[in-house]
Amino acid sequence: MFFPKYTITDHLLANIKRINTLVSELNNRRFPNVVLLELEREAKAVSTYASTSIEGNPLPLTEVKKILKSKPQFIRDSEKEVLNYNQALNDLNKQLEEGKTKLSVNLILKIQKQVTEGLLPIFESGYFRQKPVVVNDPGTRQSKYLPPEVKDVEPLVSDLIEFVNSNRNKIDSLILAGIFHKQMVLIHPFTDGNGRTARLATKVLLAEMGLNTFNLFSFENYYNQNVTRYFQTVGEFGNYYDLVSIDFTPWLEYFTEGIIDELLRIKKLLPEVAINPKTQLRPYHFKMLKFIRGKGFITNQIYAKLVNRAKATRTQDFKKLIDLGLIERKGKGRATYYTLL
Repeated sequence: MFFPKYTITDHLLANIKRINTLVSELNNRRFPNVVLLELEREAKAVSTYASTSIEGNPLPLTEVKKILKSKPQFIRDSEKEVLNYNQALNDLNKQLEEGKTKLSVNLILKIQKQVTEGLLPIFESGYFRQKPVVVNDPGTRQSKYLPPEVKDVEPLVSDLIEFVNSNRNKIDSLILAGIFHKQMVLIHPFTDGNGRTARLATKVLLAEMGLNTFNLFSFENYYNQNVTRYFQTVGEFGNYYDLVSIDFTPWLEYFTEGIIDELLRIKKLLPEVAINPKTQLRPYHFKMLKFIRGKGFITNQIYAKLVNRAKATRTQDFKKLIDLGLIERKGKGRATYYTLL
């Protein structure tokens, strides 16, 4: 069984208390939905950029935003990596809203498959690795860490998940999420996509455990600001089997510092977001957006049945949401339909 070693230091305890206070403050505040939708889109773009950048993706944030908006058909691997991560982020967010996520081996495999689809051979995407790997120092490119043997990968991941799920009511959720993140990185269960998978699964875990700012939250951004420190803190040197009783405390302090940093960014950003008649959404707009989220699309004919609005005003409704960047128009003529952007 997996029994991690860590100490509740004054520093760690202070971080946890501050996070709980910040989360309560943010969750108790109310903002127009259109403001939150814009911030959610920005957070997802930043998360996608940061998490792929950590792994060496060269695309700048401006380019990432363009790709996420245009979703080009013919793309390079770096662009595919960005689109994969963003799609996984959106899918996980939807599942969280529907209450359909629970930390499991299958969820881990599914996340890794999504982030690596089209970038790895089929037999390595969505499957635990079947060959030994070596982790190199990103700065020197020298070997620094030997992960567990192939035969131990699945049992170690299963033990980790069992530890998290069986201690949800016994250990602080932030500590559980932090331990999960680092141990996943140390197990290194895949040939590629380990970091992206660990960070996405950690976001799910934080959201499951009550960090309701998930949609506005991009803790990957903190790691990307100092990638060297992130790798030094989340990783270890040597052979996995020689690292007896790894002390998770330094990582947990760093992990919670990152969450505080991101929550403070959100807290500072929210008051600066203004609302005006051009961005104010009405109940009929939300009805349209809710339908699209559930069904994946909407047509003018369907919208006419949902609301008592004249044809001309329905056209204005679609135009407003398009101008706000919330939906996009597809098809032509009678085949026109609208999807979320």
